[in-house]
Amino acid sequence: MTIVPERITLPEVDRNVDQELCRDEILAAHHGGKLNITPSVPLGGARDLSIAYSPGVAEVSRVIAADAGLTKNYTWSDRLVAVVSDGTAVLGLGDIGPRAALPVMEGKAALFKAFGGLNSIPLVLDTTDVDEIIETLVRLRPSFGAVNLEDIAAPRCFELERRLVEALDCPVMHDDQHGTAIVVLAALRGACAVQRRRLAELKVVITGAGAAGVACAEILMAAGVTDVTVVDSRGILVPGRAGMNEVKVELAERTNPGRRSGGVAEALAGADVFIGLSCATLPERLLSTMAAEPMVFALSNPDPEVRPDVARRYAPIVATGRSDFPNQINNVLAFPGVFRGALDAGATRITERMKLAAAEAIFAVASDDLAEDRIVPSPFDPRVASTVAAAVARAAGEPEGGHAAN
Repeated sequence: MTIVPERITLPEVDRNVDQELCRDEILAAHHGGKLNITPSVPLGGARDLSIAYSPGVAEVSRVIAADAGLTKNYTWSDRLVAVVSDGTAVLGLGDIGPRAALPVMEGKAALFKAFGGLNSIPLVLDTTDVDEIIETLVRLRPSFGAVNLEDIAAPRCFELERRLVEALDCPVMHDDQHGTAIVVLAALRGACAVQRRRLAELKVVITGAGAAGVACAEILMAAGVTDVTVVDSRGILVPGRAGMNEVKVELAERTNPGRRSGGVAEALAGADVFIGLSCATLPERLLSTMAAEPMVFALSNPDPEVRPDVARRYAPIVATGRSDFPNQINNVLAFPGVFRGALDAGATRITERMKLAAAEAIFAVASDDLAEDRIVPSPFDPRVASTVAAAVARAAGEPEGGHAAN
């Protein structure tokens, strides 16, 4: 069987949504859900039925019972992604519960199919207990080949992903963390290429120390950025500061090399890059304190930390998470190809090297046509998912190790 997105039509390459969306139109498009399951074998007569179901299917079951490894040959499970959420951190809506999260998970499944050619099943779980979620997915493991964790609140998401990676023998990735981080790194590489700068010389400030903020800090340091400062709602992460959970305490030890303290104003003074991953508004006056020719990635959705037209008064390169402005940092550039490549390679984990390879691949696609308003490719560029998948599959066969700075 194949899951197909309901009423999903891909626009032309580089075509942005520039019209105001109508609530009635949106609700009508989602009526009945966004997914259908269609059979991949003919069911036009008695013989077809006998092959696809009883009595023929019993022969397939006998073969798998004798050799469980043949499940990947005769079922869809080996290439099926489970899109899993508990509904605690959905978009910018927060903790709205599993039922209200389901439309988002259906949308994610539709994107997996449309962009990566992968079937996926949305699973929303009526529990926020990490042990219960892990137990549920371990018991369901025969049904799928990979897990995309989605919209799970921090800091619980860090423990859940870590423990689930250990518990399952298949690729697991929390896309809110790593999909965002991959595309941010790709965009930063594009911006550096436009400005003829090196990652290693950048002074980067990240506001927001949740799932995306922590993952972005991690991947940027892995890629060679040496000066990363993270700011949460209480100020700059610095060793010894009060009000930090275990994740922030550990991150504080490896970031903010100048050991600055204070808030976003102190962090941004002289910074080259602002990466906004919180809902906090960034005052315009702080942009004027950044270094010359700064880069501003205001990624909060639907309302960026600073309006792009305001940011462009100070920064030649501005990115957002929205499709109606240039330089959209969109996770769809990453996750379809990442999972496709991992499954193509038969990988059991998505490693740091595979994530770095995905970012390099996205940058490689963009590099043919880079400009201040084109630092990443369009999500609808047909080269993206296949290029990312190929790069991830290659990286899956390589040992983990260091990564040279550019």
